[in-house]
Amino acid sequence: MDATRRNSSIVQVDGEQARKMSLANADIKELTRDAAKATEAEQKMGLMEGLRLYPKAVGWSVLLSGAIIMEGFDIVLIANLLAVPAFKRHFGEQLPNGTYEITAAWQSGLTNGAYVGEFLGLMINGIIAERYGYKKTMIGALTAVTGLIFIVFFVQSIQMLLAGLILLGVPWGVFQTLTTTYAAEVTPVPLRPYLTTYVNLCWVIGQFLASGVLKGVAERPDEWAYRIPYALQWIWPVPLIIGIAFAPESPWWLVRKERYEDAKKQLLRLTSLERESNFNPDETIAMMKHTNEMEKAVTTGSSYIDCFKGTDLRRTEIACFVWFTQSFCGSSFMGFSTYFFEQAGLDTANAFSMSLGQYALGAVGVFTAWFLIPHFGRRTLYISGLVVQFCLLLIIGFAGIAPKGNTGAQWAIGAMLLIFTFVYDCTVGPVCYSLVAELPSTRLRQKTVVLARNTYNIASIIGNILTPRMLNPGAWAWGAKSAFFWAGMCFLCLVWCWFRLPEPKGRTYGELDILFEQGVPARKFSSTVVDELKFSDSDSYDEKKEANAHLEAVPSSTV
Repeated sequence: MDATRRNSSIVQVDGEQARKMSLANADIKELTRDAAKATEAEQKMGLMEGLRLYPKAVGWSVLLSGAIIMEGFDIVLIANLLAVPAFKRHFGEQLPNGTYEITAAWQSGLTNGAYVGEFLGLMINGIIAERYGYKKTMIGALTAVTGLIFIVFFVQSIQMLLAGLILLGVPWGVFQTLTTTYAAEVTPVPLRPYLTTYVNLCWVIGQFLASGVLKGVAERPDEWAYRIPYALQWIWPVPLIIGIAFAPESPWWLVRKERYEDAKKQLLRLTSLERESNFNPDETIAMMKHTNEMEKAVTTGSSYIDCFKGTDLRRTEIACFVWFTQSFCGSSFMGFSTYFFEQAGLDTANAFSMSLGQYALGAVGVFTAWFLIPHFGRRTLYISGLVVQFCLLLIIGFAGIAPKGNTGAQWAIGAMLLIFTFVYDCTVGPVCYSLVAELPSTRLRQKTVVLARNTYNIASIIGNILTPRMLNPGAWAWGAKSAFFWAGMCFLCLVWCWFRLPEPKGRTYGELDILFEQGVPARKFSSTVVDELKFSDSDSYDEKKEANAHLEAVPSSTV
């Protein structure tokens, strides 16, 4: 009798479990169907339709990216103050010919000090932003910048300046990645390349403003030649803090925190429903949930170490090397442009004028990139840019062989560097931001972008150690001939990109997850057909997790 009751109880329990599993499978299928509808809607959405539906998302993304204008302004000050006579007299050493110069060691120290701080800030950002959200992290970083500017404004020694730049680098590191990832998460597929590459335009705007300010104060003989530029940094933080306080949080971040109703509310704040009757916010949230569940099924966690496991290892490698390439393709010439022009033989006034022209061309380049990206995609533009830059660097190097008194060669070098800047800012410069924001998985995006940006910072530190020594007349004094070295580095980066860089054009995050999980070769990303619905229905999330546990140690084929 007792045995019969126990057996009856077991049957009832099994029946209850079966019912729950049936309901769970039904929920998964409904979620998958809604996600598929939202995916299809995004893929069919055109640029103008996206602008009509997501105008608020565009506005908020542009606002947050304003922090990069401030950072671009600050970074250019560090490198190009080296060309301001009053700054060199106050902090430099006198050369045998009677002129003053910052030593190559201190040039490297000052430019790298900020990168050291950014390295720390980026690592902290990857943890804090995922825990507390993008808004709170940005506001905290802007508040820190407001206070730290006092150190560089009242600077009395080069050691104090270095300490101030290291500390300022910590919040700058936050801006570098949060602005890009926010743009990637609040906009749909057709708007994503424009808003992520807009970050590069913000860099150019900041660089242009800094060069204009430095040109205006360069001839001042007193300490205000460098205090005025530092004081102007206070223009940015407070307005940005006020604006960001009212900005919506990323719906993707809220979905990862399983706050689905809050995610829907923030999504509605990013869109204009009255302009697009076919938009369904519930289906869009379902797509986010579906993508998040897919990634949880093939990823064991969301820590930094998880960026180096399974298919995420390949995604981390691509993001890191894309940003490494941006630093090692010869772009360090642009950061030291004014100083480079001086060492090439131009006087201070003409050197700053050339720098202004350089950054103006950079802005035009970004607008050109916006026109080119929809037609050619990210991979084609990135690789084509590297090919042209390689050729231009060879021309600069050969022109540098001419005697220093050869005026034609000096202006030819300047002209080639301006063309280099234009090519860089319509290919490698802006496209890099789009690639590093789109290719990581959504659950690990913030941390992957942090690792990628720190790879860039490490490469920049190396470049900032080498470049001043190449250009400084008191060190290696290579001058324009240093372009040969960077041409070699550019060629190596080009080879890597040809074999490893995929094309994310027109892909939703769910489709990219599938392409990476299936180990599709980089050169076949654009031509591979992805049936996301069929892939999702083939196995339950739990079955995918179980399969992943067995395959976790086996790297996927990534030819």
